[in-house]
Amino acid sequence: VNFVESGGGLVQSGGSLNLSCAASGSAFDVGDMGYYRQSPGTQRELVASITRENSTNFADSVKGRFTITRDSVKNIMYLQMNSLKPEDTAVYYCRMVIVTRYFPSGSPYWGQGTQVTVSS
Repeated sequence: VNFVESGGGLVQSGGSLNLSCAASGSAFDVGDMGYYRQSPGTQRELVASITRENSTNFADSVKGRFTITRDSVKNIMYLQMNSLKPEDTAVYYCRMVIVTRYFPSGSPYWGQGTQVTVSS
């Protein structure tokens, strides 16, 4: 399974960015999807997640500002980030639980990460 992440970059405080993560390959299904972030000297933290049933969960720090959606046919996840703050600066990683015939309970796969920088 291959991941392609896109959408990171530099934006001013109050601005918006839309991240996307697409999974491709053969003979797999995708369970839960999510975005995590990590800034220097901190632990990787959950930003937002979405289940196959489109149930979502958000970190308190991004509630009301970020939206997570998925296209389960194309296996793409989107993170719309609005009202960005300097403290949102981090490397953002996508994570998907990949289900195959060999791992029917699913295995977590991580993207390579994309940098988001918010200037004040």
